[in-house]
Amino acid sequence: MTTSQTNSPPDHLDVGALITAIENFNRFYIRLPALQTLSFTTLSVLDTLTSRGPTRLTKLARTEQISQPGLTQLVTRLEQDGLVERRPDPTDGRAVLVHITEAGRQVGTSRLEDRIRRLGPLVAQLSPADQRAITKALPALSRLAQLGNEEGEDRP
Repeated sequence: MTTSQTNSPPDHLDVGALITAIENFNRFYIRLPALQTLSFTTLSVLDTLTSRGPTRLTKLARTEQISQPGLTQLVTRLEQDGLVERRPDPTDGRAVLVHITEAGRQVGTSRLEDRIRRLGPLVAQLSPADQRAITKALPALSRLAQLGNEEGEDRP
């Protein structure tokens, strides 16, 4: 039993246990075999552009936690592959925004479909009680992710 468990009321969330469960799941999830082999950073950039829309290189570098020169090289490769495009920022003629293309969106869609196909049979092996528990946790996990994303947007 962890210190956070012994000092918490029984209905209190053990943040350490939550982190451990998420990290264990992520370790498995990010290693699911994929139809397309793209780097984690590439997939993360495409996902960020899909969810947040067109983004400046400087903000994208901060969000993805990579250097601006490294991100610039990645965006150049993604642009050559037709997955993103750079366009002038309509609010600042000196800046550019990185936009995801339809081909870039299709990468995310294909990956999601592939992961559903691979994860579905594993979920089917869970007991009905485990499946219900996960279903009940989804809104709270989604809200937690939303709060984390909002906090990340507030950082300079």
